[in-house]
Amino acid sequence: MTDWSALSDACGSAGHVPALLDRFEVDPSGVWSELMDHLCPQLDTVFSASFAALPRLAGLASSSGGHDRRWVLLAAGAITSCAPTGDDVFEVFAAPIAELHRLTDQCLREAADAEDYVNLLQSLLSFEGVEIWDRCLEGLQSGEYEVDCPYCGVDMFLVIGEDDCFSTSDAYTLREVEKVPLRPSSPDELEGLAKRLRSRALADGQQFVARGLPYLFGRAACPDCGIVFSVADRISAGWH
Repeated sequence: MTDWSALSDACGSAGHVPALLDRFEVDPSGVWSELMDHLCPQLDTVFSASFAALPRLAGLASSSGGHDRRWVLLAAGAITSCAPTGDDVFEVFAAPIAELHRLTDQCLREAADAEDYVNLLQSLLSFEGVEIWDRCLEGLQSGEYEVDCPYCGVDMFLVIGEDDCFSTSDAYTLREVEKVPLRPSSPDELEGLAKRLRSRALADGQQFVARGLPYLFGRAACPDCGIVFSVADRISAGWH
């Protein structure tokens, strides 16, 4: 039995967390933001009560369905993404994390749109202990990443859109700008996680996500100095 009063959340003692989880069970979408404010503020900070909530969240995910289940999986995914690879969390909470992973894998096959799919895919990676990409795939559905040039330091946008994929150092949404096309990797060049993610997206019928991954794991050129660099490496560097 968990002694919640001995644990902490963003507000101090976590004695109130079981009641908060009870309310989350009844109304996942309505209580999700409040739950995250206590257990994972800004989706990047955790406390002792955050990981202690994983067994309960796994139980809620198992007993719920549809969009309710997705809210639970996203909450658990945000919490788990804060644990670095190899953290004791993955051993101590191995059983609930495995169940959360199983249910997320199932939900991915049922996701209707790219935003839902990418969010769930990030959760899946978090349950596997995959760092960076358990948080940095969002640009595939938002359509852009902000990075700086590894050579000249200029700030730029890397746009991965439905109709156009390019780099620019100007505010492209406000006016016509110079665009340098991104250079996607060919499917045969993709390896490891990149290859797996693309194959998964194709198998799940997520053509938009599958199309963007070769650009995400491809190359870009700085529109100011012309240096060519790895898109994924630059996004990773910005995360650190």
